[in-house]
Amino acid sequence: MNSPRTTLYRDKQNAKFMGVLSGIADYTGVNALWVRLGFIILAISMGWPILAYFVAGILLNKKPPHLYTDHDESKYWQRVRQNPKRTAREIRSRMKDIDRRLADVETFYVTSNPRLNAEIERLR
Repeated sequence: MNSPRTTLYRDKQNAKFMGVLSGIADYTGVNALWVRLGFIILAISMGWPILAYFVAGILLNKKPPHLYTDHDESKYWQRVRQNPKRTAREIRSRMKDIDRRLADVETFYVTSNPRLNAEIERLR
């Protein structure tokens, strides 16, 4: 089951017609202008994208109005949709960095406080 934040929706807030292309732009993180230009080129050269557009317009759900709390959260979920493994690696790296910095602070505080250091040693 997909998370609501990793699902393709029609984006009616930024829509020109049915919101399919703006939904694709939101989903991929590509500027809507480029998605629309690409669609026009495909529609002129092949024709079938117009049918696919209407089918998607009928099948896709409308994007919930409060899906993201801010722009940063929207960008985060776009990165998750593009490459979940890379996003997980970035988060792990940040957490390791925070853990290392916290250990440094802890070491500094314990070594500069001999009473606390003695208390910790007694507990071991």
